[in-house]
Amino acid sequence: MGQVEATTERIIAADPEEVFDALADYSGTRAKLLPEHFSEYEVREGGDGEGTLVHWKLQATSKRIRDCLLEVSEPSTGQLVEKDRNSSMVTTWTVTPAGEGRAKATVTTTWNGAGGIGGFFERTFAPKGLARIYDAVLARLAAETEKGGAGS
Repeated sequence: MGQVEATTERIIAADPEEVFDALADYSGTRAKLLPEHFSEYEVREGGDGEGTLVHWKLQATSKRIRDCLLEVSEPSTGQLVEKDRNSSMVTTWTVTPAGEGRAKATVTTTWNGAGGIGGFFERTFAPKGLARIYDAVLARLAAETEKGGAGS
């Protein structure tokens, strides 16, 4: 059993604070950012960053559906951490400045992988699949926050 990690990032032509605020807005914007891999989205407590408790189902593959109940914290400026109460999965969103009017949004998910041959396949394929899912979230985040984009 080893730790599995998936990371993806994107440069967004928007103010870092605006990008972070969109990510932290679980009651509004966040639901719009989720692709079809997410279902049963529900904010159970809070709704804006630290202290939020949010539920969703994540369908990584046709056979693999993960029921997630996430506690949100903000351990440092520009960072959201979503810890799943139902598993070892932790997703960290980090938004940093990337030049004038630009932000770099990075998402990293880690979890304790299975052992044996199943664990080998999980470590080999799961990070790529999850990175693709989060790349779609980051693309929607860019569309939502970039000037002249489809968003607010």
